[in-house]
Amino acid sequence: MRTLIITENVSLDGVIAPMDGWFDPTLVDEDLLAVGVEHREAADALVVGRVTYEEFAGFWPAQRDDPTGTVRYLDRVAKYVVSSRELSAGWANTTRLRGPMADELAALKRQPGADIVVTGSATLVTALVPSGLVDRYRLFVYPVVQGRGRRLFPDGARADLDLVATRGFASGVVLLEYSVRA
Repeated sequence: MRTLIITENVSLDGVIAPMDGWFDPTLVDEDLLAVGVEHREAADALVVGRVTYEEFAGFWPAQRDDPTGTVRYLDRVAKYVVSSRELSAGWANTTRLRGPMADELAALKRQPGADIVVTGSATLVTALVPSGLVDRYRLFVYPVVQGRGRRLFPDGARADLDLVATRGFASGVVLLEYSVRA
């Protein structure tokens, strides 16, 4: 069975909806970029919600000088969008998942392939937390306290996790990677 990984950029206080400019996907920190490339190479599927998909589709294809390699990755990776509504943007290799989210993602996990990464998509990831489908969390923690906003784990959420990797970067970002206890 494939591994479903939630990858999020979070503030120190756990906020996953960046405000006030603390997250810029085009900034290049060589070590951080290398880890991102490693993670992308291990995945062949990207799952996002409709809003994140439309934000990505409105931004990334227009980037002409992308030292991060994100444009190439997003053009080739299989993209799955969890949405009951039609998508306003078309993008190669995109499939809309219309059915119940848990059923659609469980079926995707059963298919042959590499890792499945879910990123951004605050509504989707907070719905995934209690679903039992998440195998791993990769949290890129930024050295900022936002003080408000949507958190990955809302009040009342519970997850039993084992720390499997940590890494600090010169930028002050820290990667914390956890597997979900069975």
